[in-house]
Amino acid sequence: MTFALMAWDKDGALDVRMENRPDHLAYLESTGVVQKAGPFLDAKGQPCGSLIVLDVPDMPAAQAWADNDPYAKAGLFRDVQITAWKQVVGT
Repeated sequence: MTFALMAWDKDGALDVRMENRPDHLAYLESTGVVQKAGPFLDAKGQPCGSLIVLDVPDMPAAQAWADNDPYAKAGLFRDVQITAWKQVVGT
């Protein structure tokens, strides 16, 4: 099943994001369930959140994936939403 994870960074947390980025990217690669991923950008073009599309069996698996993301473990996010998602356009 496909889930969209949308997370928004805490204000002033760009340093936390950048410090944990290598571990976050390694986690994305190593889990084998990420279909698409990338940052949301603020008005200055700086990362301010994340959109990650996961292919996992169910919501508990999506939540477990999110909880183990190095960004989450570092306390980067002020808000995280996970919802089932169905792609109808694009690849």
